[in-house]
Amino acid sequence: MDLPRIFTIRESSHRIHNPLTAAKFAALGEALRLTPGTRVLDLASGSGEMLCTWARDHGITGTGVDISTVFTEHARARAVELGVAGRVEFVHGDASGHVADQPVDLAACVGATWIGNGVAGTTELLGRSLRPGGVMLVGEPYWLRTPPDEETATACHATGIADFLRLPDLIEQFQDLGYDVVEMMLADQDSWDRYVAAQWLSMRRWLDRNPDDELAPEVREELTTEPARYARSTREYLGWGVFALMKR
Repeated sequence: MDLPRIFTIRESSHRIHNPLTAAKFAALGEALRLTPGTRVLDLASGSGEMLCTWARDHGITGTGVDISTVFTEHARARAVELGVAGRVEFVHGDASGHVADQPVDLAACVGATWIGNGVAGTTELLGRSLRPGGVMLVGEPYWLRTPPDEETATACHATGIADFLRLPDLIEQFQDLGYDVVEMMLADQDSWDRYVAAQWLSMRRWLDRNPDDELAPEVREELTTEPARYARSTREYLGWGVFALMKR
């Protein structure tokens, strides 16, 4: 059970595996009014930056679950680096079936709603770990403007236009599922650029070190095509945000 190597090559130097910056995650922690002892479950936790920095800055405790062995090891090392290894733990496993042993104060899936086959299934999964009155965090893309055709949508790494909603419609979807939207933190163009462009440098440096690797042709093709594709499509059409929800 692991991510394909191409993902860990592409984001080998990322601490945050989505288009929010460290400053935005810090602002989100402040906005949520986190208090010491808040119990957090983070499904698809990546390299653990959210849990580790919130443990350092707000005294939360928590568990992260991620399918990547590489990212899980990064998360454990980050916890040691920040001096919070006693407050957070990181589990290598399939987040799609993970339910906390005890109800948590905050349950999160920030940018991986495929673990629940979409927004509705992911909120249902997170809700199984959340205490009454707790806060749920869901990270999800949305269309800044609707693509003119399916080809443009697929260039944004969607399977089609129907994969994502416009921002008002996404908020209404959360409401239709029985949740109040109580906070949100949205990526902006600069944070998208930082997230995506950092992948290009990671891929180039990996190619320089591994020219004869079996994945080298795939990585070379991606590095050749992705910058223009991103500038033409994702940067123009796709937004991304983290939404804080509370059950009605």
